[in-house]
Amino acid sequence: MNLEPDKEVMEKSSSIDHPVLDLIKKRKSVRAFSSEPIEADKINSLFEATRWAPSSSNEQPWVYIYATRDQTELWSKLLDPLNDSNKIWVKDAPLLILSLARKTFSRFGSANAHALYDLGGANSFLSLQAVELGLQVRQMAGFNVEKTILNLNIPDTYEVGVFIAVGYPGDPANLPDQLKQREAAPRERFLQQEFVMNRTF
Repeated sequence: MNLEPDKEVMEKSSSIDHPVLDLIKKRKSVRAFSSEPIEADKINSLFEATRWAPSSSNEQPWVYIYATRDQTELWSKLLDPLNDSNKIWVKDAPLLILSLARKTFSRFGSANAHALYDLGGANSFLSLQAVELGLQVRQMAGFNVEKTILNLNIPDTYEVGVFIAVGYPGDPANLPDQLKQREAAPRERFLQQEFVMNRTF
């Protein structure tokens, strides 16, 4: 196994080679969402899942701002910072979330170097809970950070994470032509030997 940075080709596969949870098998970062609203109790369940994610010193540094599509004013403030390439499909999602991380420990006042790591874990819990509820999630890094901070009056004590679109799976045929093929493509992941070592570098 060679994990040197200059390695040109890393092998990928679309097959699941070892047993994993069904939730992991079924999770997919879709772009095609149904316009069907998400029930309030399911939205609560998504955020309840994040409550139980592990975090450094049990700090739970994550904060979420969300809007359903019928909350037009807040929805627009969340949609506005997204890249145009995301807006063209996010507009159909019934739920849009912004994830944030507190930069400092609330108990110690010192910088929390693991806040974004912990936020990522909480977002993963949210994503798997979504699958359990018949929903799917797509997380997005394609947005304007400055516009996000301005639109939502985010204090400097928080670091912007990612945006998250949530909804029931929709029909890929409704996507723009350039996205239909990407939506239908199988998920691919690097093989374990490309990133797992039982030795030193």
